[in-house]
Amino acid sequence: MQNQNLKNHSRFVPLYHYVTYALLLLVLIGSIINLCNSAKENLYSASLLVVLTFATILVTFFARSFALKAQDRAIRAEENFRHYIATGQQLDNRLTMPQIIALRFAGDAEFVALVKKAANESMSAKDIKTSIQNWKGDYNRV
Repeated sequence: MQNQNLKNHSRFVPLYHYVTYALLLLVLIGSIINLCNSAKENLYSASLLVVLTFATILVTFFARSFALKAQDRAIRAEENFRHYIATGQQLDNRLTMPQIIALRFAGDAEFVALVKKAANESMSAKDIKTSIQNWKGDYNRV
């Protein structure tokens, strides 16, 4: 696996991010067209297809959302523990979740100083990532 850096750390799963959403959009369009063109005796089943399509879109969205939220909680705990080991103190509570997620890429040598700078200057996640000199890859996040 290629070493991560600022330019390549984002993860895209083409089958999920492109194919799944494109297929769901096609199914939604097709089910709405089917509903509009259906005969009166098929109106109930055509309506069910539209409702099921919306339900599938919601399940797909929330499954991803819930998984990311769980990963965010794990990252917060890991980085809080990392900071505690380095300083004997918990992370500054002024740090936002996007900041903490960005800080996970900082190498141990610069982590504590970057945490202080991020909290004091309210740095954006992008600014934090561009400030990192020694990038520490996160190969587990999906």
